[in-house]
Amino acid sequence: MSIKSFLAIPFAKIIRKKVYKWANNPLETQEKVFQMLVKTAKNTVFGKDHDFENIKTYSDFKKRVQVTDYEGLKPYIDSVVAGKSDVLWPGKPLYFAKTSGTTSGAKYIPLTKESMPTHIDAARNALLFYIAEKNDASFVDGKMIFLQGSPVLQEKNGVKLGRLSGIVAHYVPNYLQKNRLPTWETNCIEDWETKVNAIVEETIQEDMRVISGIPSWVQMYFEKLVEKTNKPIAEIFPNFHFFIYGGVNFEPYKNKFESLIGKKVDYIELYPASEGFIAYQDSQTEKGMLLQLNSGIFYEFIPATEFFDENPTRISLKDVKIGENYVLILNTSAGLWGYNIGDTVEFTSLNPFRIKVTGRIKHFISAFGEHVIGKEVEKALNDAISGTKITISEFTVAPQVNPESGLPYHEWFIEFENEPENLADFALKIDASMQSQNIYYFDLIEGKVLRPLVIRKVKKGGFHAYMKSIGKFGGQNKIPQLADNRKIADVLEEFLVDN
Repeated sequence: MSIKSFLAIPFAKIIRKKVYKWANNPLETQEKVFQMLVKTAKNTVFGKDHDFENIKTYSDFKKRVQVTDYEGLKPYIDSVVAGKSDVLWPGKPLYFAKTSGTTSGAKYIPLTKESMPTHIDAARNALLFYIAEKNDASFVDGKMIFLQGSPVLQEKNGVKLGRLSGIVAHYVPNYLQKNRLPTWETNCIEDWETKVNAIVEETIQEDMRVISGIPSWVQMYFEKLVEKTNKPIAEIFPNFHFFIYGGVNFEPYKNKFESLIGKKVDYIELYPASEGFIAYQDSQTEKGMLLQLNSGIFYEFIPATEFFDENPTRISLKDVKIGENYVLILNTSAGLWGYNIGDTVEFTSLNPFRIKVTGRIKHFISAFGEHVIGKEVEKALNDAISGTKITISEFTVAPQVNPESGLPYHEWFIEFENEPENLADFALKIDASMQSQNIYYFDLIEGKVLRPLVIRKVKKGGFHAYMKSIGKFGGQNKIPQLADNRKIADVLEEFLVDN
């Protein structure tokens, strides 16, 4: 054991104790964050426009600040991007995290001197909690890889601009720099396939112990390693400890990962977003991720079933319940106010407050009034896979409203690595799970409005080919796992297995 790994254990336990101190006083912690945010921003353009001077309570805040999204804040953000100060938050941002938008095109999410450290501390603490729980920091003596976007930054009116993962790459602490791969030069490669091939060459002979990234892109890296060596990952990297991921529900991909790895490893789930680092997994034995209550974010929640109502219920942390699906609303030290991040979450624990991501509020299927959400399709697929040798690479679901014949149905596009022996039986298992979870879907099937779902097999590599075809191959890009339209489905028709 090196001095570095020896010292990491007591340090990790000190940090864990500090974190649980605020986590065990959640409402007081959130009230302090709320008061700090309002007081700090009261003299900004947004603060003056919304009478922050006279906001004393959360009730006052709700009367003055409406729930919005990037489109609603865009006039203010455009002013910030144009170089103006004191608009949403005092001064100018340190960075803009550039993300893919919808109607706005590219989105520019501000990162400030107050918000930036919260991203770094949360990522660090996720590793420290693992060390404290396992009483083992030996992984710091080996190599670590973080599959991420290019760290090359541009500049826009005096503010640096890049992908969040590329910005964060500039903050890797010195004590981890020697352990970190890929090299800076490789990380700057823009073409994703070229980049992954270079990462394979750099890492194949190294003592890799920690690997992190979005599952679909790490899977691509693993597949290239296995193809090159004809060995499972566990033989290539015998000291591989754990996999860090975020952005998607990992369960549907777990079988595939474990078949590639060749052994069971630990997993650490993160919930980072350009808008803020929201949660991380603090325990290998408890469900959910610890909500970051002391990171310059005041959280609000709207029951997902009410979100599209004219006057939905809008609550703070003290009124949430376990098991209910909520739309997550953020107010942050980067100057985002009443901001709908687009995600839905569910609480798995109220002491401390832990959450799991259940989907996207815009990603649902309700072509027939069924309002199927991401959590339901992910669970249905996992129920059907559980206890089998079936593995999948990727999937997405869309409604088929106008079939050539027969009743409409939900169409599941699945890329299998290891197929079920009987595809029809597999589809029935998924459908049975869907019916048991969603009473509206059950009623539509029983009432002969819909017929049971239909699976379309996507060619191996088909989803990657699809992402290339739309210019979103690699990096932080993810496939939506369901949609209320056929925008993705119609293009995927080109990548199906011939019947």
